[in-house]
Amino acid sequence: MIAAVLADISQSDLLRSLVSGFALGCKYALVALGFVIVFKATGVINFAQASFVLVGGYLTFNASETWGLNFYLALLVAMAGGAAIGMLLEALVLRRMIGEAPFTLVMVTIGVLFIIDNVVTAIWGPDPKNLGDPWGLNVRTVGDVAIADRDIWTIVFTSAVLGAFFLFFRYSSLGLAMRATALDQEAAMAQGISARVVYRVSWGIAGLVAALAGAVLSAGSAALGPTVGLIALVAFPAMILGGLDSPLGAVVGGVIIGIVQQMTALLAPEYLEWAGQGFELVSPYLVMIVILLVRPYGLFGTKEVRRV
Repeated sequence: MIAAVLADISQSDLLRSLVSGFALGCKYALVALGFVIVFKATGVINFAQASFVLVGGYLTFNASETWGLNFYLALLVAMAGGAAIGMLLEALVLRRMIGEAPFTLVMVTIGVLFIIDNVVTAIWGPDPKNLGDPWGLNVRTVGDVAIADRDIWTIVFTSAVLGAFFLFFRYSSLGLAMRATALDQEAAMAQGISARVVYRVSWGIAGLVAALAGAVLSAGSAALGPTVGLIALVAFPAMILGGLDSPLGAVVGGVIIGIVQQMTALLAPEYLEWAGQGFELVSPYLVMIVILLVRPYGLFGTKEVRRV
């Protein structure tokens, strides 16, 4: 049946949806990486990550359009600002909550999400803005497939971040310390590893990656607005799907969700008309539920071993 459906779709439409879905999945992956890095180090699901994404987009806009910096330099400034905000939040709020129930910490991050969203709207206003990115609406044609420049750069950025994550966790002393803390915090502290430093760095990395995600999500004409943070929350199923503690899983989960969403948008109007408009917005959560029924810890997550 699936083969028959795909046969009715033109090859160019299919390839276009796959490429755009892959690029969209890379955007979700950048957001999901921020979720994963904090959970891996601290065990906290950071819903404030969506607000970090929003702030990252507006910081890039401010540095590029208001301060007149080159876009790529503005992006670096925004990433540094995102890292600073993440570490500041950990120092002023989250550190004081150490030892509290996980539910309490989650509720704190939700509160931070709403506070930051309102502060951003108060500073920059509710109207959509042009990020000032050099890609705009530029499109390149490869064969019969049109690929947006911003999608190409999104894939490049995601590949670079994933490579940097691999090198950082594999070869740097701080990365190894973070891995050790994630595996066994008490044993890591017994070896002289500072859990406080690990926590602060993890929140800083989450803010840095979120700023990059905010820029790629906001690229294009008048695409930067207060709703960017809500779009970022679609990355949550990607994190759950890939595994709460796996950076690789975040990327794979993001790509799966992005492709599923774009393919659903392509097929739903003709073959799933009964599902109504906007079914592609629901499809990521359906995929997440199906995967979790088979693998409750996600595709690449660490299976919890319980002693009876």
